[in-house]
Amino acid sequence: MAQDAIALLEADHHRVEELFREYKSAGDQQAKLHLAQIICMEITLHSMVEEEIFYPEFARATGDEQMLEHALKEHQEVKDLIARVPTAENLDGAIEAIKQHVLHHVEEERRGMFAKAKASGMELATLGGRIQTRRAEVADAIQEA
Repeated sequence: MAQDAIALLEADHHRVEELFREYKSAGDQQAKLHLAQIICMEITLHSMVEEEIFYPEFARATGDEQMLEHALKEHQEVKDLIARVPTAENLDGAIEAIKQHVLHHVEEERRGMFAKAKASGMELATLGGRIQTRRAEVADAIQEA
């Protein structure tokens, strides 16, 4: 049985929060670079499934276009920061900026969007299945590339 969509998205949040902690404690630049790549990939994948699957269903179920637009704006800000990572002269500063934006966004989702989604009667288990399927498709495509 598929996990509920919010549980899956929260698992992503926790995974990225842990990666930020690992990055901070990484000793050498090579390890930091590797972790930075993983962080950026995880955030990109998470944003993709939210934008493709969760957010449209949230908008349909709640009609809260303002909350949706705010979340999409925050996603774009993080995407812009991620795009700068490959050429960043100060990798620590680039990852810290991403971390601050991501943690802010996660807190807003937890307090606002996820609470509202639960109250709306969204089919969270069905959405969880769709999210898991899409993640697997993308992971397979990445491995084949």
